[in-house]
Amino acid sequence: MKLKEDFIVHRTGNDTVLVPVGGTGFSGIVKGNATLGDILDLLGEEITAGELTAAMARLYDAPAELIARDVDRTLAELRAIGALDE
Repeated sequence: MKLKEDFIVHRTGNDTVLVPVGGTGFSGIVKGNATLGDILDLLGEEITAGELTAAMARLYDAPAELIARDVDRTLAELRAIGALDE
């Protein structure tokens, strides 16, 4: 999976914003923290959910279960707005 080209990511400091730029069917913005930015950066290239979770575990010192839960929740939210190419 990867982030659709119809969405752009903008990062300023610790804030991340995901904005649709095409006819995505989603009208709004997604605002998050630096962790969301890291997930979206990794979704810039084709990656599996397992690879994404492993990459986030290398970036953050947190329990594996917490990282997996957060990645799964983020992916579910991105799917809900049609932001993922799968």
